[in-house]
Amino acid sequence: MLKLKFPLMSVATLIASVFIMSSCVQDDIGPTNDEISEEVSAKFEELGFDVSDIQRSSRKNPISGQIESGYLLENDIMITGSLFEEMLNSKIAHEGACGEQYRTSNLVSTPQTITVLGYTGGGNALDNTMRTALSWAVDNYNALNIGLNFSLAYGTNYNAYDIVVYRVSGGGGGSAGFPSGGNPYKFVQIQSGTSSYGTNTTEHVITHEIGHCLGLRHTDYFNRSLSCGSGGNEGSGGVGAVYIPGTPSGFDATSVMLSCFSANEDGEFGSNDIVALEYLY
Repeated sequence: MLKLKFPLMSVATLIASVFIMSSCVQDDIGPTNDEISEEVSAKFEELGFDVSDIQRSSRKNPISGQIESGYLLENDIMITGSLFEEMLNSKIAHEGACGEQYRTSNLVSTPQTITVLGYTGGGNALDNTMRTALSWAVDNYNALNIGLNFSLAYGTNYNAYDIVVYRVSGGGGGSAGFPSGGNPYKFVQIQSGTSSYGTNTTEHVITHEIGHCLGLRHTDYFNRSLSCGSGGNEGSGGVGAVYIPGTPSGFDATSVMLSCFSANEDGEFGSNDIVALEYLY
């Protein structure tokens, strides 16, 4: 989900300020009381994670009903037990960071049409702002010169679609995951409060999360403080942080894939986002 970062200032100032938000912290993950062993913490450190706030967590997908259990790190990264084992057995490693755009080692197979569903069922139905923003986000991807086409429909038959976008409670933001087996990550959560920031910012959130579904990492994964004001290196995470050729080195404040963003985004790709996606696909 989107996490709001409040500086130390008065409430009146907060109301007038532009909020800085993190795009992937998940509000519906609940910590448990299970103690984390030193051995587990050490293994996560070997993978490149900051373990200062590690905790066991679980969440229920309200659409499929499935329970995901694992570890919550750095406020916004959920690692299931099975993924943890996969990461430990992975030979992927990435040290240092100066390239502009990064991807995971897993991508989506091309050519193909990616079917996207805007969920309309019950309390998880997208509101009107989210539906418009989703259509704009799909248009963003269809405007690219890539081997992926995106079709959009609305309904509740989530099994028949590649990506399902649905609403959950929360102040604002979204969450998703990375591809596997040549397929995009299936479920994209958008917090209910996101719509209060307007259609363009909601479009930004959805475009960002679909980017993760296709294998894009955060542009500033190596130093979250560049866009968030605090935070460090997310690490390779066992999924890879592979530099995308053709994108420049250094920090790009225009990227839709930054870890954090303001409430007045225009919802469009930065020029280097387009270069990255057209190189990959």
